[in-house]
Parts: sequence; C-alpha cells; structure tokens
Amino acid sequence: MALADLRPHFRPTILLAYPVVLSQLGHVLVNVVDSVVVGHTGTVPLAAVSLGVSVVTVLMVLGLGLSMGITPLVAAADGQRDVPRIGQLLVGGVLQCAVAGVLLAAAGWALVPLLRYLHQPPAVVALAVPWIRVMLLSLIPLMVFQGFRQFAEGLGLTRQAMQLSILANVVNGVLCYALVYGQLGAPHLGMMGAAWATLAARTLMALLMAGYVLRAPRLQPYRDAVGRWRFDADTQRRLLALSLPIGAQMVFEVGAFSVSAIMAGWLGATVQAAHQIAINVASVTYMAASGISTAATIRVGRQRGLGDAAGARRAGYAAYILTFGFMASMGLLLVLGRHVIPQLYNTDPGVVAQAATLLLIAALFQVSDGLQVVGLGALRGLEDVKIPSLVALVSYWVLALPLSYALGFGLGWGAAGVWVGLLAGLSAVALVLLRRFGRETFYPGLPGPEQLNETAG
Repeated sequence: MALADLRPHFRPTILLAYPVVLSQLGHVLVNVVDSVVVGHTGTVPLAAVSLGVSVVTVLMVLGLGLSMGITPLVAAADGQRDVPRIGQLLVGGVLQCAVAGVLLAAAGWALVPLLRYLHQPPAVVALAVPWIRVMLLSLIPLMVFQGFRQFAEGLGLTRQAMQLSILANVVNGVLCYALVYGQLGAPHLGMMGAAWATLAARTLMALLMAGYVLRAPRLQPYRDAVGRWRFDADTQRRLLALSLPIGAQMVFEVGAFSVSAIMAGWLGATVQAAHQIAINVASVTYMAASGISTAATIRVGRQRGLGDAAGARRAGYAAYILTFGFMASMGLLLVLGRHVIPQLYNTDPGVVAQAATLLLIAALFQVSDGLQVVGLGALRGLEDVKIPSLVALVSYWVLALPLSYALGFGLGWGAAGVWVGLLAGLSAVALVLLRRFGRETFYPGLPGPEQLNETAG
C-alpha cells in the first residue's frame, strides 16, 4: 500500500487522536504527579507508591478495558446512522461501567491483606496499604467517567474528555502538593495526601463528564431514543462479549508489568523506586500511543460500519505510521535524557543510576510498545478482540515473565534483565498483531461489512 493512499487518513486520525492522547495522559499523570511529589519525601514512600500503583493499576486497567468495548460499537452504529442503537449503548455502557467500578473496588479491598505475602520490604507494605485503599475508592468515579467518555468518543467527540482530564489533573496537582506537604492551609497528610487528591479529582471528572453527555444539545437525539434508562439484556451481552476480552488483554499486559514491579521489590527499595521512575516515564509515552490507538478504533470502526473495507485498512495503517514516528522520537528522547529525567523524581544517586539504565531499555521498547497498542486499537475497530487477548496472554505470561525471571535472577542481570524480558514480550505482540491486521483487512475485491464481520474474532 502506497504512502499516498494513506496520506488522506493522517489528518483526521491526528484530529481525533490528540484530544484522546491528552485525556489518556490524564490517567497516567495522576501517578506521575503522585510519584514526583511523594518521591521527594523519601525512597521508602516512593517505593510504597510503586507497590501501590502495581496493585491498583491492574484493577484500573481491567476497568478501562471493560469500558473500551463501548467505543467500537458506538462508532459502527454511527456509521450506520442507527440512533436507537446508539441510545441503547449509552445506557448499557454507563451501567456496565458503574457496576464494574464498585466490583473492582470491593475486590481490591478484599485482596489488600495479601500484600504481606509478596515478600516486599515491611516498611514499604505498611505505607502502601492505606494508600491503596483510598485509590481503590477512586476507581468508582473513574469508571463512571469512562462510561460517558467512551460513548462520546465513539461519536468522535474526543475534546470534552480531554478538557475535563486537564482540569482534573490541575486539581489533582494542587491538592496533592497541598495535602502531601501541608501547604495552602491543608493538613499535612504525607503520601496519603496524594491518594485523597486523586479521589477528589476523579470524582470531579465523573460529575462533569456525566453533565456534558446528559445535557449537551447535540446528544439530545440519542437521549430521546433511550426514553427511560432501563436494562437491555441484548445490548449488555453485546457489550460484555466485546469488553471482557479487551479487559483480559489489558490485564495480561499490565499484570506483567505489575509482576515486574514485584520482582524489582525483591531487589530492594532502591531498585523498586528506580523501577517506578522508569515505568512512570514509559507510561507517559505509552498513553500517547494509546490515544492514537483509540483514534484507530474509531476510524476503523466507522469505516467498517460504512462497509468500506479499503478505508478501514488504510485508516489502520495510517495510525501505525503515525505511532511509529512518534514512539521512535520518544525513544531517542529517553536515551538523551536518561540521566536527567530521574532527578525530577528522586535525588538518591543509587536510584538515579539504576533508573537511567532502565530508561535506556525503555527507549528500546518504545516502538514495540506503540505498535502493539495501535494494533490492538485497529483490531478493536473490526471487533476482533479474542485472538489478540490470547496473543497477549502467551506473549507476556509464557514468554516475557519467565524470561524476565531467568535473566534478572537466574543470570543475575537484576532489574535490567527483568526489563529485557518485557521488551521481548512487547515485540512479540507487536509483530503478531501487525500481521493479523494486514490479513484481516486484505480483500482483493474490497468487499463490504459482512465479510469484515466474518473475520472478526
């Protein structure tokens, strides 16, 4: 496929992606702000945040995955101009997300006592437990926000969530600084202040996003099509059929990174703090690629709904090229700044030196990380989610984690070995999904949506 064929898709993909990028970064910047602010209070509190993030993020990502099935279904229905269907997806999606938020928070509270069995430094666990519990509560408003956000993004309305995410991060940053250090007349709560700030910011996000979707004049036709908000079994089954594999895939990936954080903890608080810095930085660039991935889901899904197989293929490949260029640039930036960036988090020489080494490896997997997430997004636009989930399971849990353990502990490479294993897993997923997208969208006769439907899943 010639570059000239893809060029018309670059601009609409970028226009969809950049608000999503900023919105996605909102989730990560909460952890970045927490890590930066808490990191300057000491190495042990930063290690506690690392442990807490590794636990909470698995549940949060499962929730985000459960919400992501809304977007491709809304995008496809929008391509078909099916207003009643879109209205049903609004109700079903928000209900699913709200219930998921409560269940995830409850599950997290039940699992917190198991932290003492992970062989982490006792001082780190003692600080992490109360921080995790407050962060788990914040999953409830976050999931309500996600329900309304994914619905709006399926219609191509991506700027609203971006604006609210920016606002919420400003609120989180101010509150975090005030509560952690006892400034601006706030109580001095230490690292717990970061958790309470996140809960407040996410509650604000949920309220404002719900207010937009439920009151915006441009969304009135979909609200009118709903009538009364009621449970629709068929819609819920369709959402779950798409959302559960997406959630599983995301848990397989993020769960692997969480296990890597636990492995880092076995090497001591200094290594665990360095791991938190490196993973924090890498997660920022990842979320930018994730925004392009969401744009790919919307554009591929809409072309699929229109019956334009050629357009779906070109939209997906345009997202691939944009992601490759961005992530390669970010990899170079990490190489150049690997000794400077860690000092924004912590000034301990041991932590900074270890983090610089890990950032060098993170620079190497930037392209693989970006290509695998955009591949997932493009395939979601085709409603192809089951095989990608299986690919993630095998790549991360059969290949990456055993290799991480073998290199990190068997060969004595330490944290660097753990990260090289992750690099191998990310590269495997990226290659397999790129090949699958090419195969699933290749039709000599460029047929309509019924043949795309036959290949999905």
